[in-house]
Amino acid sequence: MTLSIDDLTERDIAKTIDHSLLRPELDDAFVEDGCRLAAKYDVASVCCRPADVRRAKAILAGTDVAVGTTVGFPHGNHRTETKVFEARQALADGATELDMVIQIAALKSGRDADVESDIRAVVEVGHAAGAIVKVIFENAYLTDDEKIRACHLTTVAGGDFVKTSTGFAPSGATHDDLRLMRANTPPYIGVKAAGGVRTLDALLAVMDLGVTRIGATATETIILDFRARKAGTAAAAAATAETGGY
Repeated sequence: MTLSIDDLTERDIAKTIDHSLLRPELDDAFVEDGCRLAAKYDVASVCCRPADVRRAKAILAGTDVAVGTTVGFPHGNHRTETKVFEARQALADGATELDMVIQIAALKSGRDADVESDIRAVVEVGHAAGAIVKVIFENAYLTDDEKIRACHLTTVAGGDFVKTSTGFAPSGATHDDLRLMRANTPPYIGVKAAGGVRTLDALLAVMDLGVTRIGATATETIILDFRARKAGTAAAAAATAETGGY
């Protein structure tokens, strides 16, 4: 089934969006404006750099927008102890969502037990604080078999979401990967698409594949397009009613 504008509210769209504030060159003013934009459109969360969590938390206090940040970003090959420290510090600073990168090299080397224990260590810290943990695979570097194994390891380790990518690799979310990830994780685990979802049509397309979160920088463009189309649909319906359907 293909989703249509008629099936959705603005809140449905907004609450799929993690507004991304992760590029290394973003200055304080850009991050602060990004947090205010996230609050204006009532998105699911901002996903900001660890050093920005306290600032984001203060700006978003009293809103329904969560503060998320990254762990082991962007390459994933930090020691587990480092990731655990990052997670604890982020939670102490006010984050309630953690997007962690798996140990990519360990997965590619067949050390699945190490990958699972790495995920589990961050999940345990996050869940103890009531936080959501999203597990980033960085699919651009993985075979389909490795992606499937990563789905299974995330499930066993207790992750809340599987996520395609960081946005900093050669490619981001593809429809084939999203189908594969949805097919290889249980329904209670969410799927997050990151990298390349920049339009309302692109968002609707991945939602059709079972995606429940996206990472986006084009948040305002997506929501304003939704409002415009929704208004156009309402106007067309009103015109049809006035003419009796002719």
